[in-house]
Amino acid sequence: MAAQFGRRLRKGAATTAVAAVAVAALSASQAPGVNDHGRQPAADATPSPDASASDGSATGNSPYYTDLPPLNSPSPSPSTGPLPTPSGTTEAGIPATVLDAYKKAELALRDSKPGCNLPWQLLAAIGRVESGQARGGRVTADGTTVSPILGPQLDGNGFALIKDTDNGAYDGNSSYDQAVGPMQFIPSTWAWAGRDGNGDGKKDPNNVYDAALAAGHYLCRNNWDLSDQDDLDRAILSYNNSREYLNLVMRWLDYYRKGTHEVPDGTGTLPDNRSDDGAGASPSPSAPSTPGTPSAGGSKPKPSPRPEKPGGGGTSTPKPPSTPPTTPPDSPSTPPSTSPTPTDTVHHLEDAGTAKLTAMAGDAFTKRISTRAETKAGKAVAKVRIRFTIVGDTDTTFTGGESVATVATNSSGVAVAPALQAGEKTGDVTVRATVVGRTVAGLDYTATVTERAADTLARTGDAALTCTPGGEFANQVEVKATYKGAVADGVAATATLIKSADDPAANDKGPYFKDADGKAVRTLTGLKTDAKGLLKLPKLYADDTTGTFLLRVNTEGGATLTVELTVAAAETSSPSPSAGPSA
Repeated sequence: MAAQFGRRLRKGAATTAVAAVAVAALSASQAPGVNDHGRQPAADATPSPDASASDGSATGNSPYYTDLPPLNSPSPSPSTGPLPTPSGTTEAGIPATVLDAYKKAELALRDSKPGCNLPWQLLAAIGRVESGQARGGRVTADGTTVSPILGPQLDGNGFALIKDTDNGAYDGNSSYDQAVGPMQFIPSTWAWAGRDGNGDGKKDPNNVYDAALAAGHYLCRNNWDLSDQDDLDRAILSYNNSREYLNLVMRWLDYYRKGTHEVPDGTGTLPDNRSDDGAGASPSPSAPSTPGTPSAGGSKPKPSPRPEKPGGGGTSTPKPPSTPPTTPPDSPSTPPSTSPTPTDTVHHLEDAGTAKLTAMAGDAFTKRISTRAETKAGKAVAKVRIRFTIVGDTDTTFTGGESVATVATNSSGVAVAPALQAGEKTGDVTVRATVVGRTVAGLDYTATVTERAADTLARTGDAALTCTPGGEFANQVEVKATYKGAVADGVAATATLIKSADDPAANDKGPYFKDADGKAVRTLTGLKTDAKGLLKLPKLYADDTTGTFLLRVNTEGGATLTVELTVAAAETSSPSPSAGPSA
């Protein structure tokens, strides 16, 4: 849906001189080039071609609140005079539980994805634009909204067309999807992006802790670094693919960065204006001035699973009135189109030339999965969302740490999954491709994770390894493993004191290691190289047998190193001739 950012104001407010002056002043104060964080202003930032997410946005590009932040800073300088706008102190306040959820999400992402540099103020900016901070903080103590927050049904009538993907489990609508909760996730996105942020064992999009953590992970995927303006633009556009949305979120982000404070739950300010200007809404004549939820283009609204209490704001779908609603003036008078969508035409999925998928543990797969959506006649279908899901007990993920990724097919009907990142568990991993919004057979791919390997072993020193019978070797053996010239870390190794170069069996005499009980052992297993590819063996000891002995180190991948050990009696100096008898 094309957003209408800043183009319309709620009736009454737009006609006041004060509002006109305030908006004009805000536009001037936030014009291109005015940015006290040293960033390129969002209005001038041109996203790269991949700026919009391939998974169609977190919200399904649902409507959002377009209220601008006040002109006066939450922390104005002493010289700043009064402006004809609402108090910045009021607007800067964030309900206590909602603010706590944002900050806890930032801390969680700081541990799990430190390279993302997610600021909690970004979650606050998106939460403000999406739901007015959960309708001014109308949440219970555990963070669950007092009543559902639902966007309009995405039936293609003025909005995106997304048919039901959750059988109404989250939005109560078994025909079309609706954005759900304080961060306005559509069900198909929540299915893979959902998180348990309050530790109650559930992933509930209506819970602000769960939703804030999910939003943080969503914004931090694809290895984006949100301290980089280009990546920040990409992340915001992936949440709602609208240029006006990006500009608005950036303005609230800058505003909250200047300062904010906690206000009691339920006392936050409620937004007045929406990007669709309430298009399709069917409020009753006595409805409060806070925005209601549009139904689909004037069609009979669907009851909410938990109706909004009187006086509530937000975008929750109201109960059907006792009389048929009046179609708003700007709503289409014709019913939604019944022509099939691209998704409706998909008959099956085909592999699109995926090469063999193999990687060592800890490495990125160099090949990617490609899937093509086709009609029954074998014709490619573009603009269809394909969900790739890693199934089974594995720690292999997509780049960015996610186990699910949704990608839209291109003009050739092909969707290319993000690169896979091998975990430490070895063996076969199954990645399943399915069509979002349509029940067709999935397509399974097998990716194989092999043990970490080395193709070269070398000693890190060249000191002779010698010992006297019954003694202790002065130097410990240290080796370095590499694979194709690069450090081979985490490679499994075995060290054995062998009988001879032709007989790799463990020797029963000569040098030995000691186990935890001090007993002699001549084979060590379960060894691994460290992060630098180094492996330092325990101290070696000698029994009473003299001679030359061999220590062999083997690693996964076939690298082998044989080291020579010498056990010899200490040399004794010859006695000097005795002096003759004195005369």
